[in-house]
Amino acid sequence: MKRSILIPMVLVLGLSSCKKEQTPEQLTTVEASTQTQAPVGPLTSLALSEGHWDFKDVKKGESVEHIYEVTNTGDNPLIISEVVPGCGCTAPEFTKEPILPGEKGQVMLRFDSSSFDGFQNKQAQVFANVESSPVIISFTANVTKP
Repeated sequence: MKRSILIPMVLVLGLSSCKKEQTPEQLTTVEASTQTQAPVGPLTSLALSEGHWDFKDVKKGESVEHIYEVTNTGDNPLIISEVVPGCGCTAPEFTKEPILPGEKGQVMLRFDSSSFDGFQNKQAQVFANVESSPVIISFTANVTKP
């Protein structure tokens, strides 16, 4: 009788302890973005030069980039902790040091059109110490034959 209870308990404990933790590289973009840390430092506010950019026609295989200007419109330093693109075709770069009140920083998105045809609409999440984090920036492109 004890054996019939003990065996299922050992199996349950053994299986539940084998769960492997995933690294951020192994997570999907959505899962990774939900694990992004809370805003760093006291909250502030920001203004974007534009929230959306249209690359218009892009020849397949071309890489294009756009810089979104970020202005700290609050009273505390603005800290961009992470920029998470919606897919692997988009590579972000951003100002890593704190952006002082009234100063400007940048978020750059580079789009590789190699794997696409036709109209594309992509976005990225900008995580920063602002109340409405993440801030969504986006772009469109019409990928044409070379």
